[in-house]
Amino acid sequence: MAGTDSHADRAHDVPDHGDHGHGHDHGHGHGHGHGHAHAHGHGHSHGHAHGPVDTGDWRYGVGLVVNLAFVVCEAIAGVISGSTALLADAGHNLSDVLGLAMAGGAAVLARRAAGPSRTYGFGKATVLAALANALLLIFACGAIAFEAVRRIAEPAPVESGLIMAVAGIGFVINLGTALLFMKDHHDLNARGAYLHMMADAGVSLGVVVSGGLILLTGWSVVDPLVSLLIVVVILLGTWGLFRDSLNLALDAAPAGVEVSAVRLALADLPGVRAVHDLHVWGLSTTTTALTAHLVHDRGDPKALLSEAQGVARARFGIAHTTFQLETDVMPDCPDC
Repeated sequence: MAGTDSHADRAHDVPDHGDHGHGHDHGHGHGHGHGHAHAHGHGHSHGHAHGPVDTGDWRYGVGLVVNLAFVVCEAIAGVISGSTALLADAGHNLSDVLGLAMAGGAAVLARRAAGPSRTYGFGKATVLAALANALLLIFACGAIAFEAVRRIAEPAPVESGLIMAVAGIGFVINLGTALLFMKDHHDLNARGAYLHMMADAGVSLGVVVSGGLILLTGWSVVDPLVSLLIVVVILLGTWGLFRDSLNLALDAAPAGVEVSAVRLALADLPGVRAVHDLHVWGLSTTTTALTAHLVHDRGDPKALLSEAQGVARARFGIAHTTFQLETDVMPDCPDC
């Protein structure tokens, strides 16, 4: 087997199953000679650790039910009061409901075991849900901005007291839902739910402020102006989620994992002469995988394998690893 061939046929990856909170590694190293054009020895190792996936499905359910009920009430209040900001908040709340449904469904899918055709399982669903959440936020911002600009051109009277009361209730509901996901920023899917709900809490708070200003000044144009300001805040907060989820969807290295640092750490292991075909990508929003070829002159490949797994796990949080150990540098290897 040449050192530059595909990884797919030898990376026997097992996805996270998430029903247990412990990790375990399985590694084996062996060397054997091949009689083809560049005879060399290979040591293959596969370290698989199964960390916990998001176990808080109940949070998605609670947030879904409470926010859906509030969307109906807020939309009705928006029509009665004639408030663009309140209707925009209701629309954004509806996007939150859809976002929570996607995030919760993805968290459930991520627990499903791998099958013969989906050898990685459904962990990638959490990445797709996070990306969809970001896109949904951007779409909601566009809709809010469009209606706000229309209302600036055609100001309309609003009932500020009703606006403040309903938006205040929305702020409490959205903030409470967001706090359910506050401690899960390591999970991009849960982070998407958190940002979505915090953004909506900000929208609701802005609507309360606009209602108060209208009550004090009588300037109904404050309503759409506050809506535009909220749009800017939401977009600024959404950019990081969109960037990180898009990168994971394209199998880029997760944020916080510097591939050059991983390469250097592996190359610094005793006896390692070269590192090539190094790949790091996200199996889900919480699990990172790594494959690499290590060219070495060690007489104890099993020890080298264990050391490589330890470095990946301890320094970079990568427990799902596949290493191929080689004793000869391939003549056609560009990065050896």
